[in-house]
Amino acid sequence: MTSVTLDQPSSTVHDWLLRKGALAKAAASELAKASSHTKDQALLQAASELERRAEELLSHNEVDYRRAQEDGATPTALDRLRLSPSRIHQMADGLRQVAELPDPVGEVVDGWVRPNGLRIERVRVPLGVVGIIYENRPNVTSDAAGLCLKSGNAVMLRGSASAIESNSFIASVIRSSLAEVGLPADAVVLVDDLSRESAQEFMRLTGIIDCLIPRGGPSLVSSVRENATVPYIIDGDGNCHVYVDASADVEMATRIVVNSKTQRPGVCNAAESLLVHAAIADEFLPKVAAQLAEVELVGDERTRAILPDVGVATEEDYATEFLALKLSVAVVDNLDAAIRHIARFGTGHSEAIVTRDLESANRFVREVDAAAVLVNASTRFVDGGEFGLGAEIGISTQKLHARGPMGLRELTSVKYVVNGSGQVRQ
Repeated sequence: MTSVTLDQPSSTVHDWLLRKGALAKAAASELAKASSHTKDQALLQAASELERRAEELLSHNEVDYRRAQEDGATPTALDRLRLSPSRIHQMADGLRQVAELPDPVGEVVDGWVRPNGLRIERVRVPLGVVGIIYENRPNVTSDAAGLCLKSGNAVMLRGSASAIESNSFIASVIRSSLAEVGLPADAVVLVDDLSRESAQEFMRLTGIIDCLIPRGGPSLVSSVRENATVPYIIDGDGNCHVYVDASADVEMATRIVVNSKTQRPGVCNAAESLLVHAAIADEFLPKVAAQLAEVELVGDERTRAILPDVGVATEEDYATEFLALKLSVAVVDNLDAAIRHIARFGTGHSEAIVTRDLESANRFVREVDAAAVLVNASTRFVDGGEFGLGAEIGISTQKLHARGPMGLRELTSVKYVVNGSGQVRQ
């Protein structure tokens, strides 16, 4: 199946985006009817092509990376932008994992029979056209496309200018893979007008985009909240905490804190704040600080009484998602104080407790308001792949139908199917 090629906008950006969106909407109608087997074939074909053409992709990525360096991008931004053979392999594996997952489309969520004999079922259906607006991370292009395709949705992708070479190449590989198995290539549409105007107009494609998902920092999320006229799901900030309780195993707690902070500091599920029960602080803080030598620590007065070399933590520090090798630390009197601190500064993403006390664990799970709560495990596990969802399209901090890692089911809605035998309402 061939797709329509569009020139750059000759009239307004809005009209151009509407034309792009019309292609995606038409493709969504076809994709919604596609079999699981055909969708899986497309995903597996794209995975193989990404690996086969890895050197080409790395060349395109190098252009993006050098330009970002010249523009003064931060180390965190550069890390997110940078592809490597292993990261390309992970992207391909993500597509394969999605292909192996059960297709949610057509799944009967539940059903019942009314006294009048009507049989009512709720059945999963695609959302339609999903819009993704994101920054810096080329892997989002393949992850988002893969999840949308498997769940029967067309996707409109608008990445950042910093990754345009990488994103364009990845999108072209997926589009050609779709066409190869007889699916519409326009089920994946890359918006390559990267002006500020196009970003705002993208968020206003009412009648085209059924659900918008932003993947980026506070400025992008703020822009979506201010400008979007389409429904959206916020992939929110990750000001994540690890609380080390009085009964914690010190060695376990040290491993968890170090992993949560340093395994990959520039991602939303990395820990940004450490809370330590006063009863264990004298023993624990020196041990964990020794393992965090590369991390800039800032703390409250009680922390600095134990670790004199630690910087002074401000209110802003406790509220900040650093996305870097920096960690705020506070000593708290008890579990209640830890929960209050998290309620005040947390963003509802991922919160962890390290404890051997079952009652403390249960209270933490019950009382901490977050998309994910962990007991004796690193915050870095809050991830679609680690949860067995395949690649994720984001981690929602909202409380609507999608919360936490968003996989295939979160990219579907439901419709009621009612079967009768001639019933009429009296």
